[in-house]
Amino acid sequence: MSKDPKNNIFGHIEKNSNINANEVFKVAESVKNANFSDEKTVRQLVRRLSKMANKPLPREKEDKIVEMITKQNVPMDMNTLQKMLKK
Repeated sequence: MSKDPKNNIFGHIEKNSNINANEVFKVAESVKNANFSDEKTVRQLVRRLSKMANKPLPREKEDKIVEMITKQNVPMDMNTLQKMLKK
């Protein structure tokens, strides 16, 4: 695996979610200037990612993710984030 942290992150995403890295780059590009304090924008992004991953997201979990993002309360490490989302 490459030493480039970006490649490691996208490799991790591909491995754990079956989402193609190119698709992740497209989404990242589309939200480059997005307002992440806007609930509607964040909710659309969360739904798009859920659909890409082919993983239905219960409304309760979607609400929790949207709230974390809009309030800028997102953990920075993957392990903590994964634990929170599995609840």
